[in-house]
Amino acid sequence: MSRLDSMLRRLSAQRDGLNWAADRIRDQPGDVLDLGLGNGRTYDHLREILPDRRIWVIDRMLQCHPSCTPPEADFLEGEAEPMLARLAGQDARIALAHYDLGFGIKEQDVAEAARLSPALAQVMAPGGLIISGQPLVGFEQLTGPDSIAPDRYLFYRA
Repeated sequence: MSRLDSMLRRLSAQRDGLNWAADRIRDQPGDVLDLGLGNGRTYDHLREILPDRRIWVIDRMLQCHPSCTPPEADFLEGEAEPMLARLAGQDARIALAHYDLGFGIKEQDVAEAARLSPALAQVMAPGGLIISGQPLVGFEQLTGPDSIAPDRYLFYRA
C-alpha cells in the first residue's frame, strides 16, 4: 500500500471513528479532549460534529491552521502529562477523547501511550469513549465501526 493510500485510509478511519463515538455520547454529559492538535483538522471536525461541547486541546505548541485555533482558555500548551494533571485539577470530565500524540516512531509512540494512559484515565468521565491511533492500557477495548479495519484505529471505554 502506498503512503498516500495509507494516509487516506487513516484519515477515513479517524473521521468514521469520531462520528461513531460522537453518536454514542450524545446523551452523556462531559467535555471533549483532543490530545495532539497538529494542523487542527481533527479539532475542526470535532467542532462540527459536537458544536455544543467544550473541546479541550493539549499539544506541545500551537502550530495549527489559523481557522482551527482553539480558544485560549481551552488550549493547554505543554507536555501531555502535566497538562492532563492540570485538566484533572480543574475537575474536567471528558466524555470523548481523541488520542493522537506521537513522535512518528512506533515503539516510542506505543510506550508513550501506555505511560500516559493513567493520566488520561484521571480526566475521563465514567463510560467516556477514547478514540486512539495507539494502544492504551487500563481501558475497556471496544469494537468500532465496521468501516474501519481492525487495529487501524482503537476504541476504548473509560
